[in-house]
Amino acid sequence: MATIVEVARMAGVSTSTVSHVLNGTRPVRPATRKRVAAAIEKTGYRQDAVARAMRRSRTDSIGLVVSDAGEPAFAEMVHGVEHAAAARGLTLVLANSAEDPEREERAVSTLLARRVDGLILAHCAGSGRAVSTRLDADDTRPVVLLDRVFDGSPHDQVGADNRETMRRLVTHLRGAGHRRFLLVAGDQRVPTLAERRQGFRDAVPDSELGEQTIVDAVDTASVRAHVAAALRSGGATCVIACSTPLAVVGLECLRDAGIATPEQIAFAAFDGFSHSDLFRPTITTVRQPAFEMGEAAVSLLMDRIASPEASPRTLRLNQRLELRESTEDYRVPEVDAPPIS
Repeated sequence: MATIVEVARMAGVSTSTVSHVLNGTRPVRPATRKRVAAAIEKTGYRQDAVARAMRRSRTDSIGLVVSDAGEPAFAEMVHGVEHAAAARGLTLVLANSAEDPEREERAVSTLLARRVDGLILAHCAGSGRAVSTRLDADDTRPVVLLDRVFDGSPHDQVGADNRETMRRLVTHLRGAGHRRFLLVAGDQRVPTLAERRQGFRDAVPDSELGEQTIVDAVDTASVRAHVAAALRSGGATCVIACSTPLAVVGLECLRDAGIATPEQIAFAAFDGFSHSDLFRPTITTVRQPAFEMGEAAVSLLMDRIASPEASPRTLRLNQRLELRESTEDYRVPEVDAPPIS
């Protein structure tokens, strides 16, 4: 393997001049730059990225750990992070924890061992103490929490206005006459789902809370069983699913029960699906600014690298309420309908 000394000797310059050409650290005359470029090509010299990173104490890379890379909202966040990182000349190293705390801890440890310049983390449900301990032990690398944010976190964070947007959705549906809801709330260890559940409670008067059905089971099989049972008992005029996977379960249960949307029941979901215009009926959706959240996470990370002593910040981006046929074409009956058999 050719060395920088050989390149310098062939070009008739110092090794520091070769370094300036390679790294852009100081202006070099065009004629000299041309000789260095020719020598690099002739010798086949390649920089040792690891050695360069050690000299600079930077790797020009950032790590990203997401809890479910296959979920549409997280896929868009990944795209946002990658776009913002590439614009800054950074390499993105991606890991998927698949909602597994042990896998999350391994991913975080591996990325820190690779000496990424910073880490963006979307915690998995039930994230263990091991991850927090690992991050605390390596406080030289900045961390930004993405999507799933926590009160009192020592890290910068970016999330969505989950509680307020759920309140707006339910308030709209109540204005259309809905009084009995089936809320598919999901795993309450996930901050986004817990915030959406609280936003639902914010919008429903205390006197009516006893009439609502809230499914907050953890695993998919339990969610499906509880939703199916609630649909059999009847009474609800609207189903609200708090994430794309929960929406899938809700729609499957409606199909299996032979309940048509919006003719027999209204339906709304958070996060939504790709190519949602192909669904019939079109589905009322609360859309996360997922791409923008990814971009904002990178911006927070770069600000933290530049100002490590600044106070941590939490950003909340606004979600978009997209009203469509699945709720807007439903007509709430003037009298309570009998349970659906």
